[in-house]
Amino acid sequence: MRRLKGIVISNKMSRTAVIRIDRLEEHSKYRKYFRTSRTLKAHDEGSEAKIGDVVIIEETRPLSKDKRWRIVERHPREPELGDEEEKDEVK
Repeated sequence: MRRLKGIVISNKMSRTAVIRIDRLEEHSKYRKYFRTSRTLKAHDEGSEAKIGDVVIIEETRPLSKDKRWRIVERHPREPELGDEEEKDEVK
């Protein structure tokens, strides 16, 4: 089974997360690398994935019209220095 690594960009659906998969491609003529991305919908049984989490998804049988993937591993996004300062200012 295929496994891909991506970032959660939306978790507003019930038990579904939208994952962005980034990769580098090389232009055939100019040999310059450029970044491309695609989005996939993945099954998230416990609705645990949060926006910004890095996840590993695995291919599975069709679960709905658009879902062909499920989340296998989830690595929470670590708060950045700017995030903590903004929270302190809001309080």
